[in-house]
Amino acid sequence: MKSARMFCLIFSLAALLAPAAHAQWAVFDATNYATALQEFGQLEQMYTTAVETRDQVISAYNLAYQMSQMPPDMAVRYASQFSSWTDLAAPDAYGNTAAWINALNLGGQTQALAAYMSSVIQAQPYPASALATQDANTQSVIQNQVGTSELAQGTTTSTLSTLGTIRSNSEALAQKLANLESDTYSTDPSQQSEVAVLGKINTATLLQIHSQQDTNQILAASVQQQLVTQKQQIDAQNRAINEAIYFQQNFPNTMQQITGGVSNAMHSISLSPTGH
Repeated sequence: MKSARMFCLIFSLAALLAPAAHAQWAVFDATNYATALQEFGQLEQMYTTAVETRDQVISAYNLAYQMSQMPPDMAVRYASQFSSWTDLAAPDAYGNTAAWINALNLGGQTQALAAYMSSVIQAQPYPASALATQDANTQSVIQNQVGTSELAQGTTTSTLSTLGTIRSNSEALAQKLANLESDTYSTDPSQQSEVAVLGKINTATLLQIHSQQDTNQILAASVQQQLVTQKQQIDAQNRAINEAIYFQQNFPNTMQQITGGVSNAMHSISLSPTGH
């Protein structure tokens, strides 16, 4: 009995002296969880976008690198040799061809005029006093022939100047073409970039335009020479027509003068021994 009481006392004291116990429970916040999931989704999308961007950058770089590479055998496969202008040469036994050759090699109106004066027989001016004594038709023919000679001089000197200028510039043009060809077949990546290729395309276009301009000048000079030749043919034809018209208009009077003169001469002839 005493023991039971002692046990109850000790249990009571233990219960009184023991610290107060507090229960703790976990709290679930659905709003924060939803926000966290949303942020995680955004981070995942950002990562996916970053990976795709990286892949695109790498792909663009690889394409640019591939486009900047020139096949090493391009020059061997496609490079070609073309004819080029050469300086003209000719004998000069009597000293009248050197100026002509000089004009064809260098160009310039002064050189062309000197070439014409030294290599072409010059037409002498028709004396004014002698021209004044001719009839109108003869004066027109003489003046026309002098005009044709002057036109021939102008077109010839212009052609000499044009051809000489083109020939003298041909060496510089050939060097530019060689530079363009070298850059085109170069394996240097800087020469095969997009900007470099576009620059070479523009350069090639400009060189082609200048070459076409030279071709047009040569064709124009040829046409000028043909015009002078055509003028000479027209002049000869027109002179023949004018002479035919003159003959038809003056034939009756001419024949009348001839027959009248013959008749008078015959009448003046006397068959009498005495001369009467």
